[in-house]
Amino acid sequence: MKYLETEKIELKEKINDQLVKEIEAFLNTDGGTIYLGIQDNGNVIGVDNLDETLRKVSDIISDQIDPNAIDCVKPEVIFDADKVLIKINVSKGYASLYCIKKYGFSSNGCHIRVGTTCKSMTLEMIKERFEKGVVNYDLMIKTPSYYGKISFNKLKLLFIESGYHLEDESYEKNLKLRTLDGNYNYLAELLSDSNMVSLIFAKFKGLNKASYSERTDYGNQCLVIAYEKMKGRLEIENICKTITSVRPRKDIYLYDFDAVNEALINAIIHNDYRITTPLVSFFDDRLEIISHGGLPAGLTKEEFFKGISKPRNEQLVDIFKRLGIVEQTGHGIPTIIKKYGEQAFDIKDNYINVVIPFNKEVLANHGAISGAISGVNSGLNENEQSIIDLLKTNPSLSAKELSYDLNIPFRSIQRYISNLKDKGIIQRIGSNKTGYWEVING
Repeated sequence: MKYLETEKIELKEKINDQLVKEIEAFLNTDGGTIYLGIQDNGNVIGVDNLDETLRKVSDIISDQIDPNAIDCVKPEVIFDADKVLIKINVSKGYASLYCIKKYGFSSNGCHIRVGTTCKSMTLEMIKERFEKGVVNYDLMIKTPSYYGKISFNKLKLLFIESGYHLEDESYEKNLKLRTLDGNYNYLAELLSDSNMVSLIFAKFKGLNKASYSERTDYGNQCLVIAYEKMKGRLEIENICKTITSVRPRKDIYLYDFDAVNEALINAIIHNDYRITTPLVSFFDDRLEIISHGGLPAGLTKEEFFKGISKPRNEQLVDIFKRLGIVEQTGHGIPTIIKKYGEQAFDIKDNYINVVIPFNKEVLANHGAISGAISGVNSGLNENEQSIIDLLKTNPSLSAKELSYDLNIPFRSIQRYISNLKDKGIIQRIGSNKTGYWEVING
């Protein structure tokens, strides 16, 4: 096969620092193909150290281009006679402007393909794209879903409970759940009754990830429900030490739940889901909540710490706002900083990890956290324990009756019951109308 460089084909003898520019330029233009292992004159020499070269290409795609371009850049291994080549297929990006992350949206960071070369975009060109509003970071709206079974029964119920009435004919359009060509997008997949998007709670024995204690996936369902499940789990894990020597008594918790909840919300709504999903990790001395994608382009650490928000997933934020989960007042990050300081944030180019240290006084009172909650009620908070105590006395109590007796909102009771069931502490015997609750571990 004869190889020639054209407007749509780039030949490279080996991987080098220019590769990220070539990929980014194709993304900003009309796409193209890059061959590694071919000299400029078309002479095929092949690629040495194939695995290492593929890894470097993957790192460039995932870490050096903003917005993330994983869905648009696909490397593959091909053969020409006895030579091994890498063919990098670059489609025109879903976003209207990409940049080399370390240079940002500047002339050094933004390029287009002109003929067989890459040309820097002028500041006027970049400004024009911004002014026309074509720079859209909410790529999950433009990215099509590849999951076939999409429905929104749970999402509709959540909106009804929040006081909204969704018209069957228009709610998908109003919530921006379809691409411009009419197919369901990735936002729709995230909010569907079922999906293949994980939200993992991982508990480890000790201070590192050497030994798993538990791994629970609260995902594979509407992301809002997954968030509620994970939030409920973190409420359960927040064990308490009660000081009775003072009046009124004083409760000290393992961690500040408001700060942890803000970290969880931010991780979920600002995560770049094309990289991977957020992860909650529980160690014996700390809690870590990691989201992917780093800071959105144009947002500095100083602005981030001040609570200035530039949402990566604007429509997802809007939906969480409509459901009353977020307020979008910029108080989330300052809430975490007020309690744990800026040192709680480990900010890198491709991820943000929030590290919440556990209260040492509570740790001393309870011992190792990895064994504190293992399907029994030793780690339940006061509300869960109250539910168990009532169900021991009267197993036939309904969720509404528990809500009335304990003066706890009905939705919170439902969440607590769901968490207790997930932990294997209680189970329902018989139907919802005529059955009863059995306390298994209480």
